[in-house]
Amino acid sequence: MARNIVVTSALPYANGPIHIGHLVEYIQTDIWVRFHKAMGDNCLYFCADDTHGTAITIHARDEGISPEQLIARVHSEHKADFAKFFVQFENYHSTHSEENRLFCETIYNRLKQRGSIVTRDVEQSYCRRCNMFLPDRYIRGICPRCKAQNQYGDSCDSCGATYASTELLEPRCSICGETPGRKKTLHYFFRLPDYAGYLRELVNSGHTHKSVAAKLDEWFSAGLKDWDISRDGPYFGFKIPGEEDKYFYVWLDAPIGYMASCKNYCDRQGLEFDRIWNNPDWELYHFIGKDIMYFHALFWPAMLHGSGFRVADKLFVHGFLTVNGEKMSKSKGTFLKAETFAKYVDPEHLRYYYASKLSAGVDDIDLNLQDFIARVNSDLVGKLANIASRSAPMITAGFNGRLGMLDSGGRELLNELTAAKKQIIDDYEQLNYAAMIRKITALADIANRYVEQNQPWSMIKTDPPQAGKVLTATLNAVKVLTVYLKPVLPQYAQRIEKLLNVGPLMFGDIDTVLENHSINVFERLTERIDEKKVIAMLEENKIRQTAAQTQTASAAALDEPLSPECTIDDFAKIDLRVAKVIDAQTVAGANKLLKLELEIGPIKRTVFAGIAKAYQPQQLVGRLVICVANLKPRQMKFGLSEGMVCAAGPGGSEIFLLAVDSGAKPGQRIH
Repeated sequence: MARNIVVTSALPYANGPIHIGHLVEYIQTDIWVRFHKAMGDNCLYFCADDTHGTAITIHARDEGISPEQLIARVHSEHKADFAKFFVQFENYHSTHSEENRLFCETIYNRLKQRGSIVTRDVEQSYCRRCNMFLPDRYIRGICPRCKAQNQYGDSCDSCGATYASTELLEPRCSICGETPGRKKTLHYFFRLPDYAGYLRELVNSGHTHKSVAAKLDEWFSAGLKDWDISRDGPYFGFKIPGEEDKYFYVWLDAPIGYMASCKNYCDRQGLEFDRIWNNPDWELYHFIGKDIMYFHALFWPAMLHGSGFRVADKLFVHGFLTVNGEKMSKSKGTFLKAETFAKYVDPEHLRYYYASKLSAGVDDIDLNLQDFIARVNSDLVGKLANIASRSAPMITAGFNGRLGMLDSGGRELLNELTAAKKQIIDDYEQLNYAAMIRKITALADIANRYVEQNQPWSMIKTDPPQAGKVLTATLNAVKVLTVYLKPVLPQYAQRIEKLLNVGPLMFGDIDTVLENHSINVFERLTERIDEKKVIAMLEENKIRQTAAQTQTASAAALDEPLSPECTIDDFAKIDLRVAKVIDAQTVAGANKLLKLELEIGPIKRTVFAGIAKAYQPQQLVGRLVICVANLKPRQMKFGLSEGMVCAAGPGGSEIFLLAVDSGAKPGQRIH
C-alpha cells in the first residue's frame, strides 16, 4: 500500500550562495524522496529560503539595495543551484511570505492563550546617539574570548566563539561609532521548560538518532531555559501582534517556513493544508544538520505541540562536510559554491559520492578529491556504465537493436541481482546509503564477470543466437541496477530508460524482464572525471575567493564604526605643507615601505611611507607631495620617521599620492 509522506530540509539562509557543504543535506533528502517516489509512494518535498534577521539587513545595506530585493535575487540563485544538482522540490518558498506571517501569528497567539508566552524586562545594548536598541550585528568590538578586533556582537569570525552582545569588549555602535550603553526593554519569552516532560517522551520514543538523543539528554540535565523570541527594531521580519517596534526572532519564523511552503503548495494545487500537515494518515519527516539540533529537537516540537499542530514523526540529522580531511578552506580553493562545482564536474558525480559516504548517523563525511575522482571513474564509469556501453552497441549492430530471450544462465544472473532488492530498499529507508552503494557496486561486479566469462564480442562470431541471449541478460541486468541507482542518479537513469526504450523505471519493475524488445541506439551515459578539471576548478575558486575576500574587507571597512569625534580645533592643529622628494629608497626587510627624504622649504625630513607596492623610488624623486609636517616623530624598526605623506586608496598597489599644483613651492602651507 502506498504511503503518504511530507519531507522537509532545513531552510538555507538568504544571505549567500549554496555551497557543497549545504548540498550534503539536500542531496541526502532528495535521494530519500526519489526513493519513495520510485516505490510508488505519494511523497511531497518542501523547502524555502530563510529570509529574516539583521544579517540580511546589513548585507542589503552594503549592496545598496532593499532586503526584499536581496532575498528575491538570492531566491532565484538558490533555485538555480538546486536544479543543477537535480534536487527537486514540490515547492520552494520563502519565509518572507503571507503564509508564514499567518502561521507565526497563529502559533504565537495559541501559545499566548495557553500561558506559554511571558514578558519581562531585559538589559540590551542601546545607542543614545542613534536612539535605538542595537541588534547583535549592529555592534562591533573586541571578542571576549580571543580578543580579536572588530567583531560582531553575537559571534567571533576569528575563533568562532558565540556570546551575548553585552559581553563584547570596547563595544561600538556600527552606525555612528559611539560606545553603547545599557537600557532595559520588554522582551517576549517562550516557556520551554513547561514542555520538558513532553520533549523527553518524544526523544525517548525514537524521534531522532540515538547519538542525537544522548546530546539532548545533556541539555535536559542542564535544565531547559525560557527562549527569547523577540527582537527590538530595526529588524527585518514580522512584527509581534500588538507591538509597533518588536519583531519575532528569525529562529521562530524560520521552521514555520516548512508549513508555509506546504500551505502555499496546497493553495496552488487546490488541496487542504490540514488534510496533509495535520493528518495522521500522512507521515512527516525533517532533515537537518547537527548544528541546529537544539532548535529542531526542542523549540520547534514544543511550539508545535503547544499550539496544536502536528509534530514530525522523526528528525533525521546529518554531520558536516570536510574536504580532503579539513574544513572547507577559501585559501585552498575548497570552499566551493555549487555553481562553481557544476561548471567543472558532472553534478551527478557528487550525488554518487555523497551517497557512497552517507549513513544514518551524524558523523561528518569527507570529500577527498582524489578518492572522489578514483571512485567515480572506477565504480560509476568503469563498472556500472561499462556494462551498458559494452553490450548495447552489439545488440544494435548484430541484432538490429532487438533483445531476444533469456536462457537459464541469464535468469540465474538476474535472480542474483534481484535477490538484493529487499536489502537495498531497507538501506534506502534507513538512510544507509553507503551500504546500499557498496551492494550495488558488488552486483555490478557480478554482472561484469558474467560478461567477461561469456565474451559476447567473440561469441557473436561463432554462436550468434547464444550471444543474443547473453546480451539480453546483460541489458536486463543494466535495468535492475539502474532501478537501484535511480534515486541517486536521476539523469543517468533517464539515459538508460531512453536506451532501453522504456518508461520511468520504478522499484516494481525490478522483477519484470525485457524480452523480444527493441532498444534505442546507445549514447554516452557519463564521462570520466578529468583530474585537470578538478585542479582548474580549485585554482579558479582560489582567485574568486581572493577577490571576494578583498570585496568583503572593503565592505567591512565601510561597516567599521566611526572613530570618536574630533572638533574643528583638533583638525586645525594639522600642518599640511608642500614637500619635494629629494631622495627615495627601498627599505631592506620591509616590502611595503619606502624611505623618503623630503625638502619642506629650508627644512629636511625623513619619512617612511607604506607606498612601495604602488610606486618605484625613481618615480618619486623630484615630485611634489603633501606632507603632515608637524606629526610627532615615531621611532620605527628601520629608523626615525619625521612626518607623513598624504595618499589615498584601498591599499596595496592602489595607493595614490595626493596631487600638488605644479606652481606650488616646497614649504608652502596647504589650507
